[in-house]
Amino acid sequence: MNALTTPLMTGLLGVTLLTAGCGKDEAQAAKQPAKAEASAPVKDPMEVVLTPEMARQFKVESATMTDIAITQNVAGRIEANERLTMRIGASVTGRVVNVLAEVGDRVKAGQTLAKLASPELTNAQLAYLRALSQTKLAERTVERAQALVAADVIGFAELQRREVELSVARAELRAASDQLRLIGLSQAAIERLRETGAIAPEVPITATRSGIVIERKVSQGQVAQPGDPLFTVADLSNVWVIGALPEQDANSVQVNQRVEVDVPALNGEKLTGRIVFVSDTVQPDTRTVPIRTEVQNPKYELKPQMLASLKLNGKYVKQLAVPAAAVVRENDKDYVFVRLDDHRFRLTEVTLEPAAGELRPVRKGLDEGTPIVVDGSFHLNSQRKRAELE
Repeated sequence: MNALTTPLMTGLLGVTLLTAGCGKDEAQAAKQPAKAEASAPVKDPMEVVLTPEMARQFKVESATMTDIAITQNVAGRIEANERLTMRIGASVTGRVVNVLAEVGDRVKAGQTLAKLASPELTNAQLAYLRALSQTKLAERTVERAQALVAADVIGFAELQRREVELSVARAELRAASDQLRLIGLSQAAIERLRETGAIAPEVPITATRSGIVIERKVSQGQVAQPGDPLFTVADLSNVWVIGALPEQDANSVQVNQRVEVDVPALNGEKLTGRIVFVSDTVQPDTRTVPIRTEVQNPKYELKPQMLASLKLNGKYVKQLAVPAAAVVRENDKDYVFVRLDDHRFRLTEVTLEPAAGELRPVRKGLDEGTPIVVDGSFHLNSQRKRAELE
């Protein structure tokens, strides 16, 4: 290698190294903007930024503790008022020969519901006639004894004996008459028996109070026994609403407390009533406490076995709450807008309880004193969505 070649090769090597170094710096410089761009913060989609003028259009207040009435909704059903319900049956054993009332019929006190033929009725009427005959005979005997005493034919002791026999006969007659009334014969029928001696072939089963027949358990030809409930008649102008209260809430209600009753069959018409009974025992299978509410039913619109819902307003408790207008419902979740500064707001998820009037009690997700939007939340959420799309 000559002297001219050596300096030339040295220069070419230097140019090559310089070029490689420049290429490496340019590649590193090209990567740096991409890295910086990747690490740039992403805008929070739950936040919305407004101009100061627009931010002043939304009303902001601090979340505060307030008195909240504990409200409970309890499923229930309509039942006849047991205090106004009568179960009617036969007083003697006999065969039903005629049924005169059906379920749903309105009946009056004393109205005949069915007729019964019974050997006991016949025997009771014969016993009455015998007692009546004995009484009349004893009365004539006393009259004769009085005349004989006056004529000094018999002594006064004999007259007293016959008067005692008359008293016994009259007592037996009253007992026989009472037995006929217990069987079901009316006073008019007993008077006819006394005057004519004609035995009634049937005994009526009558309504003991006015009301509506809500149950019939008898058919023609059936043999009825004393104590069998054949008809149930109820006065439905006043009914019960039966509910089952969870055992943990049993102490939140009391007798005579006013409640609201919602019956779906009445198309949302609200009724009011009062609690007349709170059980002292817990149902072991459902872990609930039975309660009863009494409701007036002047138009007879409420019918037994209708479904109903009881709204119970219990005692007041201090609890964090927000206005219902401040709540935004989205994707089956509840949110409120929390103010971060004068013009920044963030949509924050909260867990709320059922509404208590115009307030929604807060279970979690919000602290007392936090500034929230209480008026205009819907429009603010629309502004947030528009900014997110842009």
